[in-house]
Amino acid sequence: MAVAITEKLMTAEEYSLLPDDGQPTELVRGKVVPVNMPRPRHGQICANVVYLLRRHLDDHPLGHVVCNDTGVPTEHNPDTVRSADVAFFSYTRVPAGPLPPRGYLPVPPEVVFEVRSPFDRWRAVLTKGAEYLNAGVGVVCVLDDAGEAVHVFTDEDPVRVLTADQTLTLPGVLPEFQVVVRSFFA
Repeated sequence: MAVAITEKLMTAEEYSLLPDDGQPTELVRGKVVPVNMPRPRHGQICANVVYLLRRHLDDHPLGHVVCNDTGVPTEHNPDTVRSADVAFFSYTRVPAGPLPPRGYLPVPPEVVFEVRSPFDRWRAVLTKGAEYLNAGVGVVCVLDDAGEAVHVFTDEDPVRVLTADQTLTLPGVLPEFQVVVRSFFA
């Protein structure tokens, strides 16, 4: 008689309690999966995104910006926690003030920015983007350094691809935010 061995899947809460061993990971359907450590160019583009968002929010105090691969739960039972390069949470979803030091926020961000690294396959990037949208993220912006383009995904519209000289706006989420795409890649 064969006996089925079931692997215990980890919850997002259990995952949040793991010690940092220096290896970047994500929780994917209950399993801890190693991910590549971002390269310097990736970090530079993320820093540009944060700078441009923060500069806008200095004049329009609308919410929080988080970065550094902040965990965003995207699926439950089994749980998935993705590491967002940069995300924006409005004060409507998360009140002003310091964010909790432990665990993950119980609501999704309004916007996630992902930087596509040279080794990232589009299929994996699109899967992650779809998870964000299914979890309630309103806009997912994928920055592609190879073509200096931003791919903008929403739940309701076809993908918009903005090239270096075009302007990214997010009127439903960040009123008056306008950035020439090239600025992300400076």
